[in-house]
Amino acid sequence: MSATPDPSPLDRLLAIMAALRNPQTGCEWDLAQSFATIAPYTIEEAYEVADAIARGDMADLRDELGDLLFQVVFHARMAEEAGHFAFGDVAAAIADKMEARHPHIFASAGGTMDEARWEDLKAQERTAKGVASALDGVALALPALMRAEKLQKRAARTGFDWPDPSGSRAKIAEEIEELTSASSDAHRLEEAGDLLFAAVNFVRAHGISAEEALRAANAKFEARFKAMEALAGPDNFATLSLEQQEELWQQVKKA
Repeated sequence: MSATPDPSPLDRLLAIMAALRNPQTGCEWDLAQSFATIAPYTIEEAYEVADAIARGDMADLRDELGDLLFQVVFHARMAEEAGHFAFGDVAAAIADKMEARHPHIFASAGGTMDEARWEDLKAQERTAKGVASALDGVALALPALMRAEKLQKRAARTGFDWPDPSGSRAKIAEEIEELTSASSDAHRLEEAGDLLFAAVNFVRAHGISAEEALRAANAKFEARFKAMEALAGPDNFATLSLEQQEELWQQVKKA
């Protein structure tokens, strides 16, 4: 009599998720969750994957990818319990989508893939779903800078875009003036948003991702600030005058 083969790692994970959600014997916390309560964890895990990649930590990347996969399994399990779809349907749907989006690989379309062709294929999918606007389908949960860039790219594909960077540069100057002259908190909030949106447009015109650029700027500022603190000594930086702090800033920049 042959021994039962061990389940695949994926089957084992699916079984663990089913056990956690078992109404009689499952985990109280897992049973209490819903799509809405799990969604923030899904977003957090995606960022932790990106962080592991940025640090070049492959062991951590393996673990974080596992955490992200568990989020997919969690959502799929809840959907299966509600009679919507199961994990296999999720896998089948993305497989179908990837084959459709790569006709030069899985069909006889020929040619090569570039951003324009990729966007054309995605636009065809949106049309098939009955999407009404060129801006439909840009996820609300995206980071604001990334969503602004995606909205602008969608609009640009319809011809609604500055012909060169000078237009968005002038718009930035205009929005700075409007923010400066704003007379109420609500007005300042609105004009600040317009200024940031214009800045994303200007950066995009130079072929740069605003989200990636700001991430790099954040990392640079953090490193320089910590270097200033180290030069000033423990607990001393905050006691320095602004002029002394600026001297340290310039010293760090030169280094």
